[in-house]
Amino acid sequence: MKTFVVPTDFSPVSVNAMNYAINMAKDIHASVILFHAYQVPVAFSEVPVVTISLDEMKKQSDEKMLELKHSVEHITSGEVDVRIHNVLGDTIEELENLCQTEKPFGIIMGTHGAGAIETLFLGSTTLSALNRLHVPVMIIPPGATYKRIHRIGFACDYSQVAESTPIQEISKWIRLFDARLKVLNVDYNNRQFNPNVPMSLTKVHELLAPLNPDFHFIDDPDIEEGINAFAETHGIELLITIPKKHKLLGKIFQRSHTRTLAMHAHVPILAIHE
Repeated sequence: MKTFVVPTDFSPVSVNAMNYAINMAKDIHASVILFHAYQVPVAFSEVPVVTISLDEMKKQSDEKMLELKHSVEHITSGEVDVRIHNVLGDTIEELENLCQTEKPFGIIMGTHGAGAIETLFLGSTTLSALNRLHVPVMIIPPGATYKRIHRIGFACDYSQVAESTPIQEISKWIRLFDARLKVLNVDYNNRQFNPNVPMSLTKVHELLAPLNPDFHFIDDPDIEEGINAFAETHGIELLITIPKKHKLLGKIFQRSHTRTLAMHAHVPILAIHE
């Protein structure tokens, strides 16, 4: 049985992502691990002071997680296998540890957490997940509700196609839903065109041929707006994107279209690494 890890910080955005994940798990007969990493709050003064005992913090966190689990079990009438993983520590480090032991099919999470600063930008936890976790990460925009996925878009920039396109992972998700794949590229006045593009385009056709995709070329000066408009007009229910690594700064994104998309997208984004 496929398993999805669903991080939560109990914020409305994370609860909405959890509801999306639960409904999807029920539809495709998958199990869910509700994940939460808690940290003991510290009041900073001349001498840092722990404001609550570790035992009390754990007790409160356990109670919240059990409440979520019971709520899910009630809503799904027990049709979805739900486990909880509640742990003291750094969210991303503990997610990495959990992924190593559980080998989940993917992680499903909201765009940002409960912090006031994080509501202004894509949440730092989500960005860290995109950068550091090696399993697919599905980002659920606020207000999105799960509907059976029939059409999946793949945003492709035709750069280093053979090295960067995770064909096996893309194929798994397409076949999971028996969905139609639409490959899209956004450019404007051929600004991204170079002598390697025709060869890359041929390579993409060869790699994705078993999935029988449709190819679309969009002329728009704003890549994110072009993708969002395409998703809306073509009924895309899930958009796959590949967070490319910066050649000089390691795991820090370039001007990341994945990051900008996740902030403004109307449909869930599935980030699959190269």
